[in-house]
Amino acid sequence: MQKNLPHICPSCSSTLMVKSLVCDQCETEVSGKFGLPLLASLTQQEQDFIIDFVKCSGSLKVMAQNLGLSYPTVRNLLDDVITKVTDNQKNQAKFVK
Repeated sequence: MQKNLPHICPSCSSTLMVKSLVCDQCETEVSGKFGLPLLASLTQQEQDFIIDFVKCSGSLKVMAQNLGLSYPTVRNLLDDVITKVTDNQKNQAKFVK
């Protein structure tokens, strides 16, 4: 079972930060305060949608055929992801300042 990287604090609902990274090969550990990649703040379903979109060379028509959905439905799904990515970018910009 694949575990997904959490990005929301279960206690206060704030955005989580990464504190350390470890190399499995040599056990080197890097510590600090690192933000999560923008796409990590998306749900697994939204990330899968983006991967499928890229695999389809950005063709919503092909996506609709592959998913068995109408073109307008796939367009709406893409618009939802765009909105969420834009909102997440704005939120991340607040932490960088």
